[in-house]
Amino acid sequence: MVAARLRGALLGQKPRLAWLWAGNRPGAVGREVYRQQKLQNSCRLQSKMPPCGFLPEKYESYPYEQMLKIRKQNVSPSLLTYYKKPLLIHQGHMQWVFDLEGRRYLDLFAGIATVSVGHCHPKVTAAAQKQLGRLWHTSSLYVHAAIQEYGEKLASVLPAPLKVIFLTNSGSEANDLAMLMARVFTRNFDIIGLRGGYHGSSAYTMGLSSIGCYKHGLANGLGCQKTMLPDVFRGPWGGSHCRDSPVQTIRKCTCSAGSCHAKDQYIEQLKDTLTTCVPKAIAGFIAEPIQGVNGTVQYPKGFLKEAFQLVREKGGVCIADEVQTGFGRTGSHFWGFEGHGVVPDIVTMAKGIGNGFPMAAVVSTAEIAEALAQTLHFNTFGGNPVACAVGSAVLDAIAEDDLQKNSEEVGTRLLLELAKLRDEFEIVGDVRGKGLMIGIEMVKNKETRQPLPVEEMNQIMEDCKDMGVLIGRGGMFFQTFRIKPPLCITKEDADFALGVFHAALTRHRERTAKAK
Repeated sequence: MVAARLRGALLGQKPRLAWLWAGNRPGAVGREVYRQQKLQNSCRLQSKMPPCGFLPEKYESYPYEQMLKIRKQNVSPSLLTYYKKPLLIHQGHMQWVFDLEGRRYLDLFAGIATVSVGHCHPKVTAAAQKQLGRLWHTSSLYVHAAIQEYGEKLASVLPAPLKVIFLTNSGSEANDLAMLMARVFTRNFDIIGLRGGYHGSSAYTMGLSSIGCYKHGLANGLGCQKTMLPDVFRGPWGGSHCRDSPVQTIRKCTCSAGSCHAKDQYIEQLKDTLTTCVPKAIAGFIAEPIQGVNGTVQYPKGFLKEAFQLVREKGGVCIADEVQTGFGRTGSHFWGFEGHGVVPDIVTMAKGIGNGFPMAAVVSTAEIAEALAQTLHFNTFGGNPVACAVGSAVLDAIAEDDLQKNSEEVGTRLLLELAKLRDEFEIVGDVRGKGLMIGIEMVKNKETRQPLPVEEMNQIMEDCKDMGVLIGRGGMFFQTFRIKPPLCITKEDADFALGVFHAALTRHRERTAKAK
């Protein structure tokens, strides 16, 4: 049966729809939907779940309890899951996912900011199926059309001189390679990153990442230095005009127009790092335009531009980690670095590049790419025909569906409405972000800004899930909710999500009042 379904998928056959499922199990889907709606009604939601014309296939794999048993026995325990009862996702359609019992959820995390244009987007699915029927793999030793076609298309959305592309399979691989290229090109070794940055979990990139829970107790980070994170909410400096965002912090400042005291102080910290922690010449500096895993942390306007200038004065190259911010997610620009008014020397990208298909890329100047070519360097699966066909279709979908504009419009709506929740609820400490890359930092209270305890964060997430909305979490203390949905979500979806989050916060406030 599984083999038959696989053959059908490869041949492009349409999946069986849920009316067959409902026919085999009368009322099963209806009962689950009714239960979900009942909870939504009990929580006094301000808007109902928007309709969706898609019906999922019947779930035909192992029973849920057997799935959990197999996972415990055969899947690495390092792969943790959300929720008290882990969610078994069966099928996806654009901004929606369905569990094994047919319940529908609005996916506001998109596989950790990975599903860019929508689950099983028809254009991307068709491109993958077509290429699967023609050619899967050749290796880089041969020329195939897809890699040239995709390379030209990807280069066209990047500014000069970023025109030379090396394709890999993951963000960790891409950042690993970027570190190597910086060191080979400059013939220097030290690379500087920001505290709170996340650039991967390989043995190489682990040293560059700066979130403790992702580090193992072994030697790592040789030649990797960290400087202070310019966090205008939680850091020592920050004000009410620092961020390139529709929403600012509630911290006050007295900066005059065109100046930013916080930015100047964080730049002084970087200067101190360059003076005390590294040699006279360095290999490079890496930063996410907006930190992702650390909870959508934005820097003061102008910080990255001055940082790049200081790094280049030290002989280093500047690397923009666009793994989460790229491909229109920030709304105002296609790439996160463009919002800072800079052009990096190397750009890394993954996640949204393939809409969930495993692919990534490193893009650099021709001079830097040439330095790598001094020694043989290749990637077995990077740039395979299927990945290139998928990547090309993703770029087409972003343009044809006008998803960058949608990200800006829907994201701005979410940010402004979430800021109202910050004003209403004491535990909402900060709302930040651009486009559909949003962070909601939760605190015990706004005065101390101490992180909301993990168990309380978990319960709010559970309530959102039970009402039909999936959100992510990040931050140094897992204190920030992360909203990074497929870029195709609508304003109606956003209103539903806002209603669910408001209801979840209200339930938290009621629980807290009862406990006193």
